[in-house]
This record gives sequence, structure tokens and C-alpha cells, in this order.
Amino acid sequence: MLTEQEMLEVAKKYMSFISNDTVEIIVIDQLTIKKSYGNIYYSENKKYFETGDFKYHVITGPFLVEKATGRVVNFGTARAVEFYIDAYEKGNLELSLDLYWYPDTQKHDYL
Repeated sequence: MLTEQEMLEVAKKYMSFISNDTVEIIVIDQLTIKKSYGNIYYSENKKYFETGDFKYHVITGPFLVEKATGRVVNFGTARAVEFYIDAYEKGNLELSLDLYWYPDTQKHDYL
């Protein structure tokens, strides 16, 4: 089982993975949702977070870092986060090629 700090480290590692030379994605700590099975994080372009200038905004969905495995589970952006939390808890999230991200291999998968 990962600690709160270890889950945050995985989240930051994932943000580094999805960032590029022009956009640095960061975790917005104050929006974190804590669940018994892990933490759900929100992210944003660092420049947008610091300036509020909409031209820097990027669309990123919330994601879960599982406490037991450290695996990142990507939630979508089409619906409210509660929809994805409910689907995760019921075990029926829709499959996508980037549904899961594994910090040890730094690769996406749907399994």
C-alpha cells in the first residue's frame, strides 16, 4: 500500500510524462479527492495555473493513483468526475488505449 506522499510522487511522475517542451502539466493539490482505494488528482498547465490566462489552458481529465498498485487510472473529460468514480467503483470503466498508466514502465495500456 502506497502512502499519501508516494501516491503524490506517482501523480507528479505522470504529470512529467505527459508534459512536453512547451507545456508543463502540474498537479493541483487542493483539488485532490481522497478515497480508501487511492487519490484522484486534477492537473493543469503550470502557466495557466500561475497566470489565469486562458490561452495556456489545456484539457486534462482527473486521474486516480491506486493505493494498492500505484497504477494511474485515467478518467475522462466528457462527464462529471462522479460518473467516473462510480464506474471505477463498480468495475465498469470504458476501455481505452490510455486507460491505465504504469509508473514502472511509463507506458499506457488498457489492461
